[in-house]
This record gives sequence, C-alpha cells and structure tokens, in this order.
Amino acid sequence: MRIGILGSGQLGRMLALAAHPLGHQVVVLGPKAHDPAMAVAEAIVAPFDDDSAIDELASRVDVVTYEFENVPAAAIARIALRVPVRPPRIALETGADRLAEKSMFRSLGIETAPFAAVDDEASLATAVRSIGLPAILKTRRLGYDGKGQRLLRTEADVPPAFASLGSVPCILEGLVRFDRELSIVGARGIDGSVVTYDVVENQHEHGILHVTRCPARAVPEAALAKARGAIEALLTRLDYVGVLAVELFLLGDRVLANEIAPRVHNSGHHTIEGAETSQFENHVRAITGAPLGSSRSIGASAMVNLVGRLPDLPRVLAIPGAHLHVYGKAERAGRKIGHVTVRATDDAERDLRLADMLALDHWSV
Repeated sequence: MRIGILGSGQLGRMLALAAHPLGHQVVVLGPKAHDPAMAVAEAIVAPFDDDSAIDELASRVDVVTYEFENVPAAAIARIALRVPVRPPRIALETGADRLAEKSMFRSLGIETAPFAAVDDEASLATAVRSIGLPAILKTRRLGYDGKGQRLLRTEADVPPAFASLGSVPCILEGLVRFDRELSIVGARGIDGSVVTYDVVENQHEHGILHVTRCPARAVPEAALAKARGAIEALLTRLDYVGVLAVELFLLGDRVLANEIAPRVHNSGHHTIEGAETSQFENHVRAITGAPLGSSRSIGASAMVNLVGRLPDLPRVLAIPGAHLHVYGKAERAGRKIGHVTVRATDDAERDLRLADMLALDHWSV
C-alpha cells in the first residue's frame, strides 16, 4: 500500500521508517525541502494550502495520515474526496482547538482543570472572576512546547494578557498543582480493536518534553485505570483509526486530562525499542487495516529528547541499553533534533542508566 503523510518532520520520518518493513511505500508532503522525513520517503515540497500539491498527493497514495494537528481543514477535506484520511477529520479538528477538546473531555466525564472560553478582554475578566488566579491563558489554536500561552499570577497580569497573545480566541484554565505529568498512548484499528501502552511519566523543561519514563513510577492503580478508561472512551467517541495520545496531570489517585494529540506522540518514542510493537508501527497497521500489534512493554525504558544541540554521540552509545535517533535537523536553541532511549530489565536499572545519560552533557533546552 502507498501511504501519504501530511507533514515531513521527525514524526513523519519515524512513521516512514516503520512503514517500510511492512511493505508499504510512503509519500510525504511538507513546505520545506530536506526535512527529516524527506530523507526516507518520496517527497512533495509544497505548502499545505497548495491545491495542486494536495491533489498530487491524493493521486499517488491509497490512504493519508498526518503528523501534526495544524494541517488546514480544507486540505483534509479535499483529500478525503479521493482517498481515506486516518485518523478522522473530527479528531484533527478537536485536537486543534483547546476549547473543543476540553468540552469533549467534560462530555465523557473525564476530569479536567476548570476552564472557560475567552473571546475578548471582557470575557477574560469574567473567566478570571469565575476560575480565580493563578491561571493560564492559552490560544485555542496553534501553540505547542509552551508557546501561545501566558501565566496569570496576579490581577496586574490580566489586562495585557489577551492582546499579548494576538487578541485571538483563547481559553483560560485554572492552574493545577499536580504531583506529576503523565501521558498514555493508545491505538484503534479499523475494526474497532484497541491497544493501550503503559502510562508514562513526563518531565518538561521550558515547556519542552525532556524525559519520559516507562512505566511511570508509583502511580496508584485507580489513577492508571482512569487513564486507560479515558483514552478508550476518546478512541470510541472519535471513531478513531490510528494512534492517539492523552496528556494527563496526576493528583493523588486522580488524573486530569490536559490535552490530546491525534497522532503519534513524543512521549511514545520509547516504544520503538521499549515495546513489542512501536506506536509508529501500530499507527501504520491501523491506517492500512492490518491487525494491531502487542503494546506490551519490554522491560523498563526512558526517553531523553535532544534539544538544541547534540551531545557527545560515542559516549551516548557507550551506555548499555542506549538507542540513538538523530533526525537530521540543524542545531538550534529550543529545537528537537533527536532523542535517546535507554532500556533495562527493571525500573531501578533504567533509572541508573538514565542518570548516566543525563550526566554526559549539559541538557539545557
């Protein structure tokens, strides 16, 4: 089968690398030549609003998927007239709008931080009175890795906040004093079958994912069950096909949903070496109608993002259980240019190897 991918970054690259052993060919569409995925797949270099490029992609493939949420809805609609688009368009639209996303959580009984829509300065003032401070003002669309948001600590922070984000539709969320950040990745096939991966623990620096540990450490079983229930409910509600991730906050034995990613996810990179079937392979299996593979973890693992610059790579590879992924992107502050996964037989050995990895270099993002 021929698979089209909208987006040509590292997620597209890893999807293509997972597709090739299964006998599939891949065509990626992205606006920049020499993007990571273009080194391992056929490439169409064009913006996502180029109708002729969209038509070309649809003419060359049997199914289309995407590697990020901000693909124009018009492009998806145009492709869907000719070939299936998986995951479905509703998932893309919901994941791209924080208010729609939070409203979906609430409709499914999935707990969230308090939130309110903000369309202007007056509604921001109303939301602050309702939710209180501190709170976080976020744009409803776009924004990732800490971008597109403002922390409001005091009343003095409120008046300039809306304009500082471009006076675009926003959402105000109450600031959650969580214990830890978690996420869960799952996949759903065309036949409705579902697999979920172990809940993982995430550590961020400057709004960018720094370290993921699998499995998450000492999470109450009640919280794990709620995480699994949440992703299964979302996969069903969206009639989903492919891989979905849900980012969560842990508070005691409670979990609060933060946001979804309707695609393969950074916190699932460890599954390449740390699970029987990676998130990337299961996404390819799902969108092509193949049976899903086992999501069982292999031992314990941890993933470290390489952000800004590469460390001493030979020293990375000298650590037992280390697996290096370099994306082929130029070094730049705040940019994800690779990752390392370390795998071990148990949590204690994993944490020792992770400590050795983090001691190699200055990992500032």
